[in-house]
Amino acid sequence: MKNRKGFILIFAYAVVSVIVILVAAYVARSVNEMRTAVREKDSASALYAAEAGIDIAFDWLKSQPSPPAGTAPFSVTGGTTLATGTYTVIIDPDDSNPASFTKRYKITATGLCNGSTRKVSLEVVQDNFSRHVWFTDSETFNGASVWFITNDSLNGPVHTNGSFNISGSPWFGDETSESGSAINYMHGGPPNDNPTFVEGISFNVEPTSMPTRATSLRAAAATSGGMRLYGETTVVLNSNGTMNVTNSNAGYNNTNMALPANGALFVENRIVSRRLTEYGNVNVRGTLNGRLSIGANNNINIAGNVTYNNSASTDMLGLIAERDLIIKQNACANGGDLTIQASMMAMSDSFYLENYSSSMKGTLNVLGGIIQKERGAVGTFNTSTNIKASGFTKNYVYDERLRTTPPPFFPTTEDFIPVSWREE
Repeated sequence: MKNRKGFILIFAYAVVSVIVILVAAYVARSVNEMRTAVREKDSASALYAAEAGIDIAFDWLKSQPSPPAGTAPFSVTGGTTLATGTYTVIIDPDDSNPASFTKRYKITATGLCNGSTRKVSLEVVQDNFSRHVWFTDSETFNGASVWFITNDSLNGPVHTNGSFNISGSPWFGDETSESGSAINYMHGGPPNDNPTFVEGISFNVEPTSMPTRATSLRAAAATSGGMRLYGETTVVLNSNGTMNVTNSNAGYNNTNMALPANGALFVENRIVSRRLTEYGNVNVRGTLNGRLSIGANNNINIAGNVTYNNSASTDMLGLIAERDLIIKQNACANGGDLTIQASMMAMSDSFYLENYSSSMKGTLNVLGGIIQKERGAVGTFNTSTNIKASGFTKNYVYDERLRTTPPPFFPTTEDFIPVSWREE
């Protein structure tokens, strides 16, 4: 009997010991999990604080009247306290900024919460009109609607400050937006009008104001590294990295020369005794090998194919007219295609085909972008069938290099856009 009582006592002790061990293990695990949860919460709070710092610094940068100068890093806020923790922010201007027209910055924010630290960085660049394959201030010309129709293709960022006019089934392959509240359909919308928006379409987007003068390009052309001419000018681009220039006021007659060292060429109106004697027009064609922006006080005329020697290299062309960008009727044969590789801007007027209703052309292949005040026409169509009746079919493809490497002195907006985000 005593042995049995002793056994029961030992067994009870063993059970109690096991229970104590299990409870201790459970408590230890609970405490550990609680500590882990607290650490994770603090870490997440530190990340939220760092991201808040990024947002605040980004907004600060965009609110400045001009991009901050210099290359020295500087602090925007220090030790700012939020409900989730504190953050510090450093903005580091890119070392190339003093020599670059388009400024870049790296924003680094460090968040801290109860000993947990997270650091994130955002690289931003000045927004530039060349980031669009298509941009218009208005989708009308002299009050008349200009239309996208069946077989038109735009593969790149598209925006209008107005409202799109759609007839049939054009194709939009990237982000598309308008400042208007609705699309203007020729036949009332689907199924008769059935555009494809691969990335959807955004309405009521805040409009972006267009400049009317190529101020920076004009100034750069007037320096020792640029080229400024007066009056009617023809520029033929050569694949060997030179250009042939004709300008009677400068004494050039198909004269071969190097591209301007800083990539800036601007043609002014010729004024004598305060009277306009000759418009500053540029006729351009050929193959570019290098980086160049051509500006005109008046019009730029596309006189033939304008291409890059190597579209995968650093070759980059900007065509900036303070009035119109005009495709000449003889730029290609009737029924023929035309290729333009450039980011183009008609600051006060339009991009259009000369006598666009008079002949049938092939496809207008653009690698780059078209930016214009009022939308010009490059053809006409049968409103019943959506079949082209004259001019070009549109095939516009964005040059992805333009997102971060625009042509020299291409007009910027008053905004910045993100380039990359990462946690360090």
